[in-house]
Amino acid sequence: MKSSNEHKNVLLVGWLLAISALLGTGLLAVVNWHSKPFIAENERRQLLRSLSSVIPTESYTNDILQDSIEVLDPQLLGSHKPSIIYRARNEDGPVATALTVVAPNGYSGPIILLVGIDYAGKITGVRVVKHRETPGLGDAIEIQRSSWIEHFTGKSKNNPNTKGWKVKRDGGEFDQLTGATITPRAVVGAVHRALQYFEQNRQALFSAEKLTADKSTDAGQ
Repeated sequence: MKSSNEHKNVLLVGWLLAISALLGTGLLAVVNWHSKPFIAENERRQLLRSLSSVIPTESYTNDILQDSIEVLDPQLLGSHKPSIIYRARNEDGPVATALTVVAPNGYSGPIILLVGIDYAGKITGVRVVKHRETPGLGDAIEIQRSSWIEHFTGKSKNNPNTKGWKVKRDGGEFDQLTGATITPRAVVGAVHRALQYFEQNRQALFSAEKLTADKSTDAGQ
């Protein structure tokens, strides 16, 4: 049988462990609380960089992060969750939108895109926000890996025509990637559907009530 001192030592160790755990949890909570504003600011800057890559910053004068709305169209925007659309304007009126679009049929899962479209319906830029495509093959959709994604700039819903909005292997005008066809096929389809959505909702997108500041800074997640 354990002596009284042994029991006391076991209890003491247990209390020390419990106190250490509480202190560790409290310290982590304090660190997270203090770092939260910095994390939010970093996310805001990253989002602004992404937006500036699809809509030239010199083309608008409004706060594009504040001027955003949530929309839902699973068929054309590819997600059953609300998608965020950012709106660029200047003193003359609407300039462009940046649509958060999902290509659900990527090779390794959904591909999240940011598609910039000016008010006339032409693409101002497309960038990949998130994906899980194969390194060295499907990841060539990233601007850091190749210039493939830049081929969308200047295109519109009818330029090329519907048949042209496919990869070349399917009879369209867009290059497939070396060793990867499913990934570019998914992206081409998603971008074309984004153009269809914009054409159907152009006026409504710019007249709809904007999001609150808290919601708009969470966009693109």
